[in-house]
Amino acid sequence: MTTSTHETRIDVDPEVPLVRITREFDAPPAKVFRAHTDPELVAQWLGPRGLEMTIDHYDCRTGGSYRYLHRQGEEEYGFHGCFHEVRPDKLIVQTFTFEGMPEGVALEKLVLEDLGGGRTRLTSTSLVDSFADRDAFVASGMEVGVREGYERLDEVLARG
Repeated sequence: MTTSTHETRIDVDPEVPLVRITREFDAPPAKVFRAHTDPELVAQWLGPRGLEMTIDHYDCRTGGSYRYLHRQGEEEYGFHGCFHEVRPDKLIVQTFTFEGMPEGVALEKLVLEDLGGGRTRLTSTSLVDSFADRDAFVASGMEVGVREGYERLDEVLARG
């Protein structure tokens, strides 16, 4: 297990029901993008440690969709959504639904910024219907999954 030297910032917007995640990676945008779009790589890092991930389908292209499961023992958590816009090495816009709360759909935008020197800044925003939904999203343990997932992504990126 690698300990990252980069902070994962998770901020809630006081004006709109939005969560913003900012994180830097020691890899160029093309590698970070590939780790978000290649299902074999996604399965290696997305989510917290200790959960097994199974991908039902993952078609990361404009108009594509995805569904995956996280399992821990007998517990199973399903997630699905659609990719609305995918621009290589720069942008992914998608919906995100936790199947345990199917009425709560988030609109997510992931932007990759080339910092030079083989480094990338990732900024991800998740917009939901209400402040209550946003607060429930944050309270659900999402923070642990995001931080551990990005630590795992550092490990995937370091392996090349």
